[in-house]
Amino acid sequence: MNLTGRYQTKQCLSGSILLSHPSLRDPQFAKTIVFLSAHSDDGGTVGVILNRPLNQTLDQLDSQFQAGSFGKVPVFEGGPVEKDKLIVAAWEWLDSPSSFKLYFGIDLDKAESLKAENEEIKIACFLGHSGWSPGQLESELEQDSWIVSSLDQDVFSEMDKKCGTWKRLIGDMGDDLKLLADAPDDPQVN
Repeated sequence: MNLTGRYQTKQCLSGSILLSHPSLRDPQFAKTIVFLSAHSDDGGTVGVILNRPLNQTLDQLDSQFQAGSFGKVPVFEGGPVEKDKLIVAAWEWLDSPSSFKLYFGIDLDKAESLKAENEEIKIACFLGHSGWSPGQLESELEQDSWIVSSLDQDVFSEMDKKCGTWKRLIGDMGDDLKLLADAPDDPQVN
């Protein structure tokens, strides 16, 4: 995974991931990996948290999916916005571990036709999403609340590991960040 470095203004972040900085204590985003599906100066930013599995499948969440072919699709907490709304995402990896084709916010009919065309397509569902109004994410980046990084196949393949993947990715970025990531949430436990 390549760290893209300090955020540069006017940089499009669509397709990137955000790693919450170890000092970010907001319970909605502490120790999260957020995939950014859309980012623009005018429209703000939308994404989903990748490492907060609900440990439920679609059919466990809603019995109407027990008869369909997507009943066993895993469901994740996508973020604090519109938590009652289900977002379906599908992706396929292309020639390299960082090259992929994303279908975000599709319906299950589209997901089914994609799966019929290519068995290798992965599908996940997210309850809610993460969102920032125009300029809000840029402000948080300037405050070092987030670390911008490129996405690779390992991140998507480890989505069910909660904080383990976040901790590994942060730790790989340097000894100082590794030390912060390894620190207990409550310093008195140290």
